[in-house]
Amino acid sequence: MHIRLKRLLAYALVAGSIFSLSAAPAAAEQKTSFKVVWSIYAGWMPWGYLVDHGIMKKWADKYGIEVEVTQLNDYVESINQYAAGKFDGAAMASMDALTIPAAGGVDTTVLVMGDYSNGNDGIVLKKGKTVADMKGQKVNLVEFSVSHYLLARALESAGLTEKDITTVNTSENDAVAAFTGSDSIQNVVSWNPMLSDIKKTPGATPVFDSSKIPGEIMDVMTVNTETLKDNPALGKALVGAWYEMLALMNSGTPEAAKAIESMASASGTDLAGFKAQLATTYMFNTPAEAVQFTTAPALSKTMDLVRTFSFDHRLLGEGAKSKDAVGIAFPDGTVLGDPNNVKLRFDASFTKMAADGKL
Repeated sequence: MHIRLKRLLAYALVAGSIFSLSAAPAAAEQKTSFKVVWSIYAGWMPWGYLVDHGIMKKWADKYGIEVEVTQLNDYVESINQYAAGKFDGAAMASMDALTIPAAGGVDTTVLVMGDYSNGNDGIVLKKGKTVADMKGQKVNLVEFSVSHYLLARALESAGLTEKDITTVNTSENDAVAAFTGSDSIQNVVSWNPMLSDIKKTPGATPVFDSSKIPGEIMDVMTVNTETLKDNPALGKALVGAWYEMLALMNSGTPEAAKAIESMASASGTDLAGFKAQLATTYMFNTPAEAVQFTTAPALSKTMDLVRTFSFDHRLLGEGAKSKDAVGIAFPDGTVLGDPNNVKLRFDASFTKMAADGKL
């Protein structure tokens, strides 16, 4: 299995304003022991490997700290536990960082810009041939997820809005079964590996995927902002370990092949399946590339799209009176939204250190 497993309940919780922090985030202070969490997804598998093969320990030792990296099978639970202060950092999609911890009041920093979906998410029609053919029809998807965001962007590209279709909240497994095994679902939005199965249905036509909105569905490693501010060693160790791992993956050596095969097995698929997932996942393989992406003006434009979608779907909380409710800060010092309520920050400084060889 793969990808954003069990991301799903979070959207219903946030949309209904049921989400609440079960405990206040841990008070920021100087310390030497830290915990971060990740869940199964092609772009996050390096976190498991770098822990198991001593890369994380090497970098933590360099800065005189301990970093415990934990894998949780439940993606939503990993974010909830981070937001509750049980972890100092967590891997999540950038939209989820905004709508869950940030919207819930937890000041969160995007430390590692890991990847963006470049075809992992898509829309498939059983009878129609274009996005416009969905007009007046039902579309099955996990509501309030990045699939929902992708649908909104696809409709926009065809001059339509969500008023022109009817969304039907459907679990990813149910969508696959109904689309491939019956005529009860005609239009579906999903992600890999389910998407690859859906595409194999006779007569199915893919009409839109995330490669058409490059850079908008981002997967990142976040950390608690105050914890990072008081403990820059954590940022240095995490970033250093991450890019050493990516350098290994892209080295073309027998060790690289072994690492990729190991990550494939750990993610619950075979080597071919894992490579197929990586092929539709745009990894920022070097720190220089990640810095360029994170500091480009396009990121602010993307996050404006994301926050607009999030507000329109009530994912910023019942109390949010506009999309400006939650401030989003960027490396150049600019802020989208309320500058007095900045809760999501994109920080390229640690990655720049890695790019400059200063870690």
